[in-house]
This record gives sequence, C-alpha cells and structure tokens, in this order.
Amino acid sequence: MAATARTLTRLTARTAPINSTLRLTATHDARFSLQRQTFQFSSRRGYASGNEAKSSGIGYYATFAAIAAAGGVGYFYLNNGGVTDMKKGSSGESRGVFTPKKEDYQQVYNEVAKLLEEKDDYDDGSYGPVIVRLAWHCSGTYDKQTNTGGSNGATMRFAPEGDHGANAGLKAARDFLEPVKEKHPWITYSDLWTLAGVCAIQEMQGPSIPWRPGRTDRDVSMCTPDGRLPDGAKDQTHLRAIFGRMGFDDREIVALSGAHALGRCHTDRSGFDGPWSFSPTVVSNDYFRLLLGEKWNWKKWNGPKQYEDAGSKTLMMLPTDMALVKDASFKKHVERYAKDDGVFFKEFSDVIVKLLELGVPFQSKEEDRMTLKTLSA
Repeated sequence: MAATARTLTRLTARTAPINSTLRLTATHDARFSLQRQTFQFSSRRGYASGNEAKSSGIGYYATFAAIAAAGGVGYFYLNNGGVTDMKKGSSGESRGVFTPKKEDYQQVYNEVAKLLEEKDDYDDGSYGPVIVRLAWHCSGTYDKQTNTGGSNGATMRFAPEGDHGANAGLKAARDFLEPVKEKHPWITYSDLWTLAGVCAIQEMQGPSIPWRPGRTDRDVSMCTPDGRLPDGAKDQTHLRAIFGRMGFDDREIVALSGAHALGRCHTDRSGFDGPWSFSPTVVSNDYFRLLLGEKWNWKKWNGPKQYEDAGSKTLMMLPTDMALVKDASFKKHVERYAKDDGVFFKEFSDVIVKLLELGVPFQSKEEDRMTLKTLSA
C-alpha cells in the first residue's frame, strides 16, 4: 500500500509543471492536494517517533572480538577491503574462503530491498529515509584535514559516537540491518550501511548510485568527536564550515540538502517536528520546489525555532533549509534543481557517491564501481 502511494506521488511530481509562483497556481493546488491525500493515506502513524527495534548491544561486539582473537568458532574477517573473507563455519571446519563478486553484493542489496518492502511499520510506512540518514551520518563525520572519520570504520556501533545527539534515532536503522548482516556475515558493517543507503535511495525511486566495496570495520578508539554533523538551528556560515570540512562546495551542499525531501524530524531526537515534503518516502526535487513555492512562517510552539508552510501548516523547514534561499550562492542551485529534477538527480547521485567514499582507502579504482539493480528491475 505504501509502495503504491510512493509510485503515485513520484509520477505526479515528475509530470507537474514548474512555476516560480507554484503555490498560487491551479496546477500546484491539484498536485499538492493529491500529495497531501496520498501522504495522509500512507502515514498511518502521523508524527511517529522512537520506533526502535531491539538492542543488539555492545556485548555482541566484545564477544565477537574474543572469539576472533581465540581463533575459535564463528566468522573470520580479513579486513583488507573485502577482498578475501571466510564464510560461516566451525572450529577446524570452514566452507572456504571466497572473493565477493557483484552478484554477492546484489544479493545483499536484494535482502535490504525486501526488508524495506516488507517492514512498513516505521515513519510514513518506510524505513527508507532513516536508512539514508544512517548512510549519511556515518559518512558525514569525515575531516579532510586530519583524514579521520567517514564511512570507513562503522564506529557508530559504539556508544561514544552512537550516542551523539545528531545520531539520535539511528539505532532503529542499525537494528533493521542486523538480519542482513547475520545472513551475509562476510560483508563489513561499513560496506553494509553505505550499500543499504544506496538501496534505499534507489528503491524510493531515486537515481542510480554507483557504489564499490572496500571499507573496513574499526574499533571504538576510532570514534569521531561530537559536533561534526550539521546543526539544523544554524545558518549558511555553519553549513559551509561543516560541509567544507568534508570537501564540499556550495553546489554540492545544496544537492545533498535535497535528501530532505525524505523523512521527518522528531521532537524526541532533534527537537524539531514534522516532514519537509508531502511525499516523505519518495526521492524527488519537491524539497526545492517547496522552498521556493511555499510561503514559510515561524512556527508558533514551545519547541526550537523552525518554519511551517502557511498553507497546510503540516510541513516544516529548518533554519539551515531557509539559509539555502537567503544566500544568493546557494539559491541559484535551489532554483536549478526546482526547475529540473533530471539535473537534480544527476548531481545528487554524484555527490552521494562522493559522500559515501570520503576517506576510504580503496584498493579498487573508480571504474570498478557497480550499479546494482532495483528489486523491481
């Protein structure tokens, strides 16, 4: 049911005309009326929050480390970029070493995609947006000056990083992927989380995202310091400082911000509340269209400062979102993406590839990236 709604809203979004006075036109009214109806229909839980699965616990990792160190039963990982791994076996008996190929990663992709289809008991009927957020947050800690952080390591498994305020709620995403890890123990968490992010984007009707394996899992000593991810309450100066540290320019900052078409904020996590768009489980350029086409006012409530749309009063924007239309250098890219979703899809795909590879010491080449098929392909 949720998948049908997402398909309908995507088709509507791609056929709707672009107009700088979008909110005032009859076409806009019809389009967003349909999206509102679809959104309300698929959003059985309203502003859901805290929808978390069972904890896997730090004890799992400690036990695994002890087993690996003792050379006993379990799984052996040679973390050399995923080139050679050993499948599940027992002491003195294994199924042999193997080199993962594209079809192995396609199987992992398919497992994630099936779970996304089957488990619709999360926000707005999909775990997709929170999986994308996991991939982004595990990658967005990169610091180009020190070459630390990034997706290589999956250090959010450990409390120092997993407990950072910006990562609140991501335990749900990590737990969601545990069955996949158990079924495919040879893949590192670092590769699994980023591959799952690619899967979520593609399965939510987004662009194809080329991806390559080669990340290793690291220990708790490699956890990054708090404060490396964006604070939604800040302005354009903050955005440039945070994303500039990773190596992104203004165009790339705006392209990455387009992911705010997905998901919603929760009062028990960031303190903010509500979705950015009427179709929060579909990748589209609606975020940019709404930024330009809607009238945004300060929300009157007891929470942190955020904006709400003047029309439905059900959508929200953060101060960092509004910074994209207040700053001239950012705004020109907002206008480009609002006008042409094909342009947005191309540049969004490119910048996601860059994000997921920040700081990873790949043994492979860029031309070795693979494009995995969607479940419906």
